[in-house]
Amino acid sequence: MVHLQALEDQMASTSLEDNQTTDVEDRKKAREAAKIERELEKKRASKVVITRIARNKRKCVTSVYGLENFDIDLKKAAKTFANKFACGSSVVKNNQGNDEIVVQGDVSDDLEEFIPATWKNVPEDNIEFVEDKKSRK
Repeated sequence: MVHLQALEDQMASTSLEDNQTTDVEDRKKAREAAKIERELEKKRASKVVITRIARNKRKCVTSVYGLENFDIDLKKAAKTFANKFACGSSVVKNNQGNDEIVVQGDVSDDLEEFIPATWKNVPEDNIEFVEDKKSRK
């Protein structure tokens, strides 16, 4: 009779421990799912900004900012732009200290079509075009 009572107590404590471990595992899975959801929301809200910057008289460069938010390697993207448009392209730090790609020449219209065609995870709605003119002194 004593063994039967001890066995019942052990069974009751084992099921409690199993329930506690599944609760912990469920909480971990919920946190991971929430983290993935936040990352997807961040990607949806992220913008790729293409800026045409006028230099001297007829010279200009095109700046691309925000590709790193879509998990795109900037050096590979700069190399792809240089090969596609037959021009110089490099990764530089902007005034805010963030990396951006600078492409020589006015290729902003072509970039608006080329980026979503090359990288499918960048939606066309998230690409924004800005024209920046150099101020005269």
